[in-house]
Amino acid sequence: MCARSPQSQHILGCIKRSVASRSREVIPPLCSALVRPHLESCVQLWSPQHRKDMELLEWVQTRATKMIRGLEHLFCEKRLRQLGLFSLEKRRLHGDLIVAFLYLQGAYKKNGDRLFSKPCCDRQGIIIIKEGRFRLDIRKKFFTVRVVKQWHRLLREVVDAPSLETFKIRLDRALSNLI
Repeated sequence: MCARSPQSQHILGCIKRSVASRSREVIPPLCSALVRPHLESCVQLWSPQHRKDMELLEWVQTRATKMIRGLEHLFCEKRLRQLGLFSLEKRRLHGDLIVAFLYLQGAYKKNGDRLFSKPCCDRQGIIIIKEGRFRLDIRKKFFTVRVVKQWHRLLREVVDAPSLETFKIRLDRALSNLI
């Protein structure tokens, strides 16, 4: 069982018992401020590796969105779309790609030169991150491995963003098209 989930479940239960309003204006901001930090704390380091852990985290978000009046009958994906939210899995991917962008822009100079196998550019100037090879399956879940495939799937306009703000906007647009 994931160590982060019980605490977030307790907080969500407190919100459900103590807040009278079940409107869109009340529940999502409360959950964003009080529950989500427990679900997303340091996910680039401890990212859930097993499907059951991912499902447990998503279950907490599903439970939170079901509390909103008028959305109870919808499937989770539709509730998230109506609220303008990503699934926690997409949020983890979003965070991973932002950290990778920052690394490639030189934000982590102290030990960042050893984070990935030397990134290089292809003929068109697109940044390529080399994927390492590992004998153990557990290494395939590490940040430096799981972010490589996702980075190479991004459109050139996203990867070539001139600033972090532009990258985030373009990344949000690219991720919202995945559903």
